[in-house]
Formats: sequence, structure tokens, C-alpha cells
Amino acid sequence: MSTAKSTSVFNEGYGDTDSILAPANQQNGGKRASFNTSPPLPEARDRSDSPEGIQDTDDMDSSDAEFSLPSLHASNYPDGKMSLAGISLRAMLLGTSLGLTFSLALLLSTVYPTPFWRVPFFVASLSLFHFLEFYVTAQYNTRYATVSAFLLSSNGWAYNVAHGSAIVECIVSHYFFPGQTSFGQLVTVTEPVFGSEVSLLLVVGFVLLVVGQIVRTIAMATAASNFNHHVQSQHQEGHVLVKSGLYGYLRHPSYFGFFWWGLGTQLVLGNVVCFVGYALVLWRFFSSRIKRELSAFPDGVPC
Repeated sequence: MSTAKSTSVFNEGYGDTDSILAPANQQNGGKRASFNTSPPLPEARDRSDSPEGIQDTDDMDSSDAEFSLPSLHASNYPDGKMSLAGISLRAMLLGTSLGLTFSLALLLSTVYPTPFWRVPFFVASLSLFHFLEFYVTAQYNTRYATVSAFLLSSNGWAYNVAHGSAIVECIVSHYFFPGQTSFGQLVTVTEPVFGSEVSLLLVVGFVLLVVGQIVRTIAMATAASNFNHHVQSQHQEGHVLVKSGLYGYLRHPSYFGFFWWGLGTQLVLGNVVCFVGYALVLWRFFSSRIKRELSAFPDGVPC
């Protein structure tokens, strides 16, 4: 890995650029490691100050007298950017959504065959994508593992409209225009094992979706602390230009992964209008961002 010569870094995604965490591992009188350099909040008081009763330290165990309750950063409270309640709630909802929609997709594609299995499958893919966005950030760039790292609400209204439109087109097209078009029949083959008809477009969609998700996830893990969902305009200490792993073959692997993941989802849904729309919008978005980055940093940035 070589140090980036640029004076600023643009990372992929959206979010707040405020500092979140204070340095950790500061010693507390040689007794105990503190997880925060900020003054202890009211909850972080010594046990002897408990309103439930003041007792002489002679009646306490020596270990109880030496240790105080750990301090907690304000950002971890329910309204904070790293709210533990908010993170756990979103993780639970995404996990539940993934399990239910994937199970429903299997049911509607096997036991009760209907083309509408594509909708719950798409929702399951979205649930997995958003969970992995946070999980990989928490694993490899922990200081940016905020509630917004799930990317559930920080991508703006256009992101939600795009996915909503994809679901609507899938339902409308398969309800009012059931069956395959002439082009769809041309790209449909009979698989040799069970003798059932398989759409090559559907197969290509699955491949693009899976490959795109894997590439993006690996890219984020490889870049580690050099990747986050915050748009930044100044170089931060410790940021380097990543050239190992996927970055040795692709200059923008995370962009590459999301682009093909998005197109793969539309092929699986069987959408024509949204496929074209996704291709144009994503290409324009990433193209403009890459040009912006390269104009400022000829050596490149991890993304």
C-alpha cells in the first residue's frame, strides 16, 4: 500500500462528516482501561455514590472499591449517531426481512409457482445489501459504524424512488402482461436436468447480482479504514491509496460492484424500463464522481 499524495479524499456514499469517536484505551490510574476520553456521564459514577445507599468501603469487596462503572459516549444513546438501540433495531429488522422475504421467494418459485416471487427476492437482496454495508464497516472501519452506515435513509429520496419503481414495474408487467415476449422466448432454454425452461436473462441477472455484491463487500473490506460512506473533501491522517487485492485489478471495485449489482436486480425482476433507467443513472453518477476524484487525485483514491 502506498501513501496517497492527494490532499483530500472522496469516499463513496453519503452521510455526515462530524467526528464520532474519541480515542480509546486511555489508562485510568493504572487500574482500568477507559473507552472514552470524554468526562464520564452522570450514569458513570462510582458504585459508592449509588443513591441506593452509602456504605463504608470496608464492607465492600476490594475489587468493587477499585473499579467504577465504565463511561459511555453520548453518541451511543438513543438519539446519538452511534445509537446502540438504533443499530440493534435496524439489524433485527433487516435480518427479519431477509429471512421472511427469502423464504417467501422460495415458496412462490417452487411450491406455488408464480412470477411474483421476484418481488420478495428483490427485497431480500436489498436487506442483505444494507446489512452488509453496516457489518463490513463495523468489522473493518469501526469508528464509522454509525446508524447511517446501514444506508437506509442517507441515500436520499431518489434512491427509494428507484427501488419502489422497480417493484411497481415488476408487479404491473407480470400482472397485465403475463408470459414471455418474443425476445424472452429467444433467450429461454430448456435445462437438461429437470427439463424445465430457464431464461438466460434471469441467469445473467443472478450472476451479476451475486458477483456485484461479493466484489463490493470484498472491496470495502480490503480498503478497510480507507473506505467509509462519508463524502470528504480533506485528506485524513492514516488514509492511503490501496493497491492490493481487488484494487490491483480494478481502480474502483466498490463502484463496479454496486453498478452490476443494481443491473442484476433489474434482470431478476424482469424489468425493461427500470433496467435502462438504472444503467443510465448509475453510469452517469459513477462517471461524474470518478472524473471528480481523478481531476483532484491523479494517483487515485480507494473506492
